[in-house]
Amino acid sequence: MAEEITAVPAPERSSIAETGSITAHTARGTVHCITIVGQIEGHMELPAQNKTTKYEHVLPLLAKLEESDEVNGVLFLLNTVGGDVEAGLAIAELIAGMTKPTVSIVLGGSHSIGVPLAVAARRSFAVPSAAMTIHPVRMSGTVIAAPQTYNYFQRLQDRIVAFVSSHSQITAQKFQALMLKKDDMAADVGSVVYGEEAVSLGIIDQVGGLSDGLQCLYRQIEEAKADHNKIAEELKASEQDEKE
Repeated sequence: MAEEITAVPAPERSSIAETGSITAHTARGTVHCITIVGQIEGHMELPAQNKTTKYEHVLPLLAKLEESDEVNGVLFLLNTVGGDVEAGLAIAELIAGMTKPTVSIVLGGSHSIGVPLAVAARRSFAVPSAAMTIHPVRMSGTVIAAPQTYNYFQRLQDRIVAFVSSHSQITAQKFQALMLKKDDMAADVGSVVYGEEAVSLGIIDQVGGLSDGLQCLYRQIEEAKADHNKIAEELKASEQDEKE
């Protein structure tokens, strides 16, 4: 008789369906996994047939995970075409500001505003087949007051460049050059880089998949626990000295 497979509990099924996230409890620590997929939705709701990552789901979830005593680390799985710049930057800034151990893995692709999301974690990985498209900020529709709009776009682009360069090993100048490259894409300005190339350029920390990312995250968790225990011992010793 085939071994019976235990179904995923209803609360976890609901979490996967609503936020694309799930919590795994192991002997080495508790890891919460978040997927960032499809298009990063901004202030306008996208059509129902679009796969999206909603910032109003992700932002409070990250705040909750940061304050949770039950979760030791967060794993981000990315396969996104990009999307709303400011929504993407908001998520990336919140990830970068977490004190919990964090690891990101680029699977498939992390394009456009997906690049800052990929580098926001403490350690970033990309599978060899992963792709990342780097291009200038775009806008569709009518543009009013062109010089002012261009200035706004330039400042927004500078924010992206500054974030990526401050959370990875690539310089701002080198990333800007990739963004404005003219001979890489037939119908656009910019660059497409793949797993190993992204690492050699300093955008991503390491080529690797799920097992590599998890091992790195568990190492971070062990280090965090050791630091916490050390602080607790020092505090206890200090309190003992005061009593004496």
